[in-house]
Amino acid sequence: MQSPNDVVIVSALRTPLCRSKKGALAKVPPATLLSTVLTELLDRTQTPPQDVDDICIGNCLLPPSGFAALRMAQIAAGIPPSTPFKLVNRQCSSGLQAVADIANAIATNNSISIGIGGGVESMSYTPMSSIQPPETTVDWGTMQSNPQAMDCLIPMGITSDNVVSKYGLHRSTLDQFAMESHHKAARAQAAGYFHREIVSVGNVTKDDGIRSNTSIEILSQLQPVFSKTGQTTAGNSSQTTDGAAAVLLMSRAEATKRGLPILGVWRGYAVKGVPPHIMGIGPAVAIPAVLKQTNLTIADIDVFEINEAFASQASWCVDVLNIHKEKVNPNGGAIALGHPLGCTGARQIATLLNEMHRHQHYRYGVVSMCIGTGMGAAAVIEVEHHHHHQNNNNNRTSKL
Repeated sequence: MQSPNDVVIVSALRTPLCRSKKGALAKVPPATLLSTVLTELLDRTQTPPQDVDDICIGNCLLPPSGFAALRMAQIAAGIPPSTPFKLVNRQCSSGLQAVADIANAIATNNSISIGIGGGVESMSYTPMSSIQPPETTVDWGTMQSNPQAMDCLIPMGITSDNVVSKYGLHRSTLDQFAMESHHKAARAQAAGYFHREIVSVGNVTKDDGIRSNTSIEILSQLQPVFSKTGQTTAGNSSQTTDGAAAVLLMSRAEATKRGLPILGVWRGYAVKGVPPHIMGIGPAVAIPAVLKQTNLTIADIDVFEINEAFASQASWCVDVLNIHKEKVNPNGGAIALGHPLGCTGARQIATLLNEMHRHQHYRYGVVSMCIGTGMGAAAVIEVEHHHHHQNNNNNRTSKL
């Protein structure tokens, strides 16, 4: 049912995703990544910058001064100081949480009517190795008496190997999943599928972590990186990456008044907690929760964007939820494209909407991911194709 109060997405864009340290964006400050995508978001929709009521951006790794840097990015992008700004950190789901925060604010009707949710991470500027352990901020006596609290400090790769051992996953399954991610992403890139969602940064126009020629032979030769007996390798884990993404949301009434294309309707969002030592199972808990909330089933969903933090957890979640493999990450996922932590959820929305608009009969999509320290998040987005019949695949006038 359509309602003027529905929360809708009118644009979703991202920068290229490039390998940290050695990729094409390694020397580009995170503030520049964000201001680039914000500028383009408003340009493409012809939205006056002063009309944006609030901005929420996901980020995990920047130091506290990063808040000022990203507020500067907002103002440099032409969005005036009168538009407020906030950062949100829900680890790997930060970009999705930021969009959810804006969607919820619009849904309450009297809070805001136009907002931007997004995310940014430069894992070149602030690598995961720069994270200080909570040595002075924790009462170790108390924490060490609680094993599950201590599990929050387990390195992510070890949690992946915990999933492997708990559920009896095979190395060949993980490497196959990883290879398919690269091959799907390579096909999508060659076909120009990402073109509509990507905003170039300087002369950088495309994702640079995709390995089109990878094979089971190559992947099977890689050594486990987290534990000698584990199955998690650099090849079947997500890449560390630099990138930014942003999503422009408004009420349906506002979008209609402005004559903007409704690319998607925000239908629901759920976050659930899981044991920290197997944090990767999060999507298997969050997806059923959001489907229940929206009265949908797995069979109703046409595309799933499930973050490939690790092939272990992503493949296990797909299996346990009984999702058809061809519905999952049809254009590759984080193993090929990368996982810039705070950006990923917003990036997935851009990729999901892009894919759904290529298929006239696709109606519902899900974005989901596992979350460090033990959680899962999932959102449902609906695409209303009857508005787009006049725009066939190649001649669509609406811009993502």
